[in-house]
Amino acid sequence: MTTHLSPGRHTTHPGSAVPTPSVPTASVPTPAVAGPSVVAPAATLGPAPTSLPERAEPAAPDAAATAPAFRPNAKYVLLLGMMCALPAISNDIYLPSLPDVARDLNTSATAAQLTMTAMMVGGAMGQLVIGPLSDRFGRRRPVLIGVALHVVTSVLCALAPSILPLIGIRVAQGFFNAAATVVAMAVIRDRFVGADASRLISRLMLVIGVAPLFAPSVGGLIAGEVGWRGVFGALGLFGVALWLVVWRRLPETLPPERRRDGGMRTAMSGYRRLFRDRHFLALALMPGLGNAVLMSYVVASPFVLQEGYGLSAHEFSLLFAVNGLGLVGGAQVNAALVRRVAPIRIIRVALPLSVAFTLGLLAIAITGWGGLAAILVALWLVLALVNLAPPNASALALSRHGEIAGTAAALIGAIGIGVSAVISPLSGLLGGDSVAMAGVMVGAAVAALLVLAVATPAYRRGGAWAA
Repeated sequence: MTTHLSPGRHTTHPGSAVPTPSVPTASVPTPAVAGPSVVAPAATLGPAPTSLPERAEPAAPDAAATAPAFRPNAKYVLLLGMMCALPAISNDIYLPSLPDVARDLNTSATAAQLTMTAMMVGGAMGQLVIGPLSDRFGRRRPVLIGVALHVVTSVLCALAPSILPLIGIRVAQGFFNAAATVVAMAVIRDRFVGADASRLISRLMLVIGVAPLFAPSVGGLIAGEVGWRGVFGALGLFGVALWLVVWRRLPETLPPERRRDGGMRTAMSGYRRLFRDRHFLALALMPGLGNAVLMSYVVASPFVLQEGYGLSAHEFSLLFAVNGLGLVGGAQVNAALVRRVAPIRIIRVALPLSVAFTLGLLAIAITGWGGLAAILVALWLVLALVNLAPPNASALALSRHGEIAGTAAALIGAIGIGVSAVISPLSGLLGGDSVAMAGVMVGAAVAALLVLAVATPAYRRGGAWAA
């Protein structure tokens, strides 16, 4: 039996910048999302079973039902998308310069690649620190400071005299870039929950997915004209432009009365609360495992397609862009689906399909059936599904802890970076061929499905509403 769900309508309290969903009129109690005066829309969770424990909070005043809804326009989505994409752009625009860095600084290729890893390590640490700070001081101040320091570190990278200072500065750059990503996700949770949050995150994927596709080409052009140091100059200019747009266009979404007082002890109490919530941790793991499927492809595909199947660099770049369109298209399909289907229901279908498609890819890689054409079709189908589960899992995880949205977004991001950093290099260690790539993708997809089945009630009776 198919259940048709319609999205809840968002309203704004008079005098408050934080919209809250209108109160459903159903007679069955609906669980409320933690956070001041925010009640999860019936569209997101569906009718709640009577046995489900309530987490209800005071309902919004009747006057709020007539207030205008906040509707994010294209400029708002673009701003949040560029904030989320800042770390990816900072790495991808620099990719073509790695051989030049190794040659110019008289170091090895491995040491040059460490400048990429260093930024990921810095990003994971930055998310964990900046998330609680955004719950304490609001959203605008941390992101403005973080993006400003991105500009400073970009200039310092351009001036680096040797590889060791460059690695250290890249750690710092990743740390400060994390402010943009954490705040963007926290801003979404401040204003949206459930299906509406998932739909907005999916729209962000259009920006997050497209920007890195062009970043290597832009970086290669810049490096070819002015050298690798000019790439960091361009990153600095991009940071200046982003800072100005954030300063002018990003409103404060966390009013003073909702901010958390205290220092490190308060931050640690927030993380302790999150780690005690097994359901949250399960949902927070899924974006990382989905990203591990994607990163396994990104890391291994140059060797698989160019060395294994003999594609030229130009042909590989074209196919990489086509697969990128699959990624972006999948996210937009999800944005349309969540208008009528609850996010947890999408996850329950998307993850088994992901396992089936990755197993098909592995079978083609082992048997060689269909040759290059079959590999490319299977890859496209796998990648088109990658962005269906993560936006929904992130939105559901954030909805459980709206009162510490910055801390929750930070932990989701840090887990995602950590999981993908551990899993994605495995394809190279296992041989770097198509079988190794597909095997790692199967492992990540199966792990995501097991987490959903074991650590959440998604496949249990009533699980479509309990999530």
